[in-house]
Amino acid sequence: MTNININVTGGTMSQNEIDAYINRALKNNPNRHLSAVDINIDGDFVDLTYHWESVPFERIRRITGYLVGTLDRFNNGKRAEEADRVKHGI
Repeated sequence: MTNININVTGGTMSQNEIDAYINRALKNNPNRHLSAVDINIDGDFVDLTYHWESVPFERIRRITGYLVGTLDRFNNGKRAEEADRVKHGI
């Protein structure tokens, strides 16, 4: 496990038990990266809060019939088409 911040409040917990909670979260979410876990012990109950790293994404739009993220590959004609189109507000 790499650089996961663990905050335990309300009591103490063994490292084996903490590792089990982390391994379960990672197994159930294989494509996400865990950055921190908050463990709140309340008697016989344990509240877990997992903090996942945000996933960067690129905005894709349909412009003049093409799905694009940016306009950098458009020629001057397509750029002019995009500039002249009617943009509707919400």
